[in-house]
Amino acid sequence: MNRARKTGRRHRWGVDDAGAGGRSTLFSRVHPRELVLFTRQFAAMINAGLPLTRALEILSRQAGSPAFRGVIRETLYEVETGNTLAGALGRHPAVFTSLYVNMVAAGEAGSLLDAILERLATFLEKNDRVRRKVKGALLYPAVVLGVAVAVIATLLLFVIPTFESVFASYGALLPVPTRAVIGLSRVVQSWWWAILIATGGAFFLLRRWVATDAGRSRADRFLLRLPIFGSLLRRAAVSRFTRTLGTMLASGVPILEGLEITARTAGNRVIHDAVLEIRDAIAGGDSIAGPLEMAGVFPPMVSQMIHVGEETGDLDGMLSRIADFYDDEVDVAVESLLKVIEPALIVILGGVVGGMIIAMYLPIFDLVDTIQ
Repeated sequence: MNRARKTGRRHRWGVDDAGAGGRSTLFSRVHPRELVLFTRQFAAMINAGLPLTRALEILSRQAGSPAFRGVIRETLYEVETGNTLAGALGRHPAVFTSLYVNMVAAGEAGSLLDAILERLATFLEKNDRVRRKVKGALLYPAVVLGVAVAVIATLLLFVIPTFESVFASYGALLPVPTRAVIGLSRVVQSWWWAILIATGGAFFLLRRWVATDAGRSRADRFLLRLPIFGSLLRRAAVSRFTRTLGTMLASGVPILEGLEITARTAGNRVIHDAVLEIRDAIAGGDSIAGPLEMAGVFPPMVSQMIHVGEETGDLDGMLSRIADFYDDEVDVAVESLLKVIEPALIVILGGVVGGMIIAMYLPIFDLVDTIQ
C-alpha cells in the first residue's frame, strides 16, 4: 500500500482515488493544454529510454506555471522515495484525475507506460477541444445577455430620468408606454440595491440547491431537455463517455473500473447515474449494449454500435469511432446553435431597447403634431 496514505478505496491497480491526504490543494489547477504537453513530452522521454526520475526532473524545469512545477517536483520526490508513478500522481487529484492515474497504473503494470501516455495525451487533446467548443457556444449568449442587461440598466438609471425631467416641464398627459417605462425607471432608481440583493440571493440559493444530489440531478435533466442546448450537451456527453471508456479499455483498465471512473468524469448527474446503473448490470452478468439501451439516456445508435463492437471483439475501437462521430456532431450542433441564437438575441435585444427608446420619443411626436 502507498505508505503516504492509509485510507481511501483502492482500485484494481492499487491506486487510491480518495485524494484526501494529497497536497494538490496547495496548488491551483493546471491548464489542460499544459497537461497535454507534459503528457506527450513524458511519453517521448520514456520511449527514448530515459529513466523515470530523469524525465520528471527535466519536465519540472520545463513546466510553464510554478504550480505545475511544484506538482512535478513533489511527484519526482515520491518516485525517488519508492512510490509508484501512479501512486505519486494520485496525491494530486486536482491535477491528475482518477482516469489519468488509473491509466498510468495500467501502463506501469503492463510495461506500456510510453504508449499509455501517448494515448492519454490524445484523449486529453480531443476532450479539451470538445469542452472548449461547448463552453464557447454557451458563453456567447451569456455575454450578449450581459451586455443587454448593462444597456437596459444604463437607460433606466441615466437616460430615461433625463427625458422624465423634460416631460415634466410640459405638464401634458404622457402616453401609456412612456408612463410604463418611466415607472420602471423609478423602481430601478429607488430599489436598485434590493434588486441586486434579490438577484444575488437567488443565485446563491440556486447554487446551494444545485450542489445537492436531487438539485443537481433535476438541473442536469432540465439542461438535457432544452430544445437546442440540450442536444449540444447530450452529444458532448456521449462523446466524452465513449472516448473515456474506449481509452481506458484500450489501456487495459477493466470494464467495471472504467465505467466507474467514466461515471465520475461524466460532468452530468443524469449521465453519471445511468453509467453506474450500467456498471451494476454488467457486474450482474449483462453485456454493455443492453443496459446502455435500457438507460434511455444515450441515442439508440450508440447502443447498436457498441453491440457490434462486443460481437466483433473490438469494443474499444468501436467506442473511439463513436466518439469521433459525436465530436463532428458537436461541431454541427455548435454551428446550428450560433445560427439560431445570434439572430434571436439580436431581435430580443433590439426589441427591448428599441421599444424603450420609442416609448420615450412618443411624447415628442405628440408635441410636434400639436405644434403643427
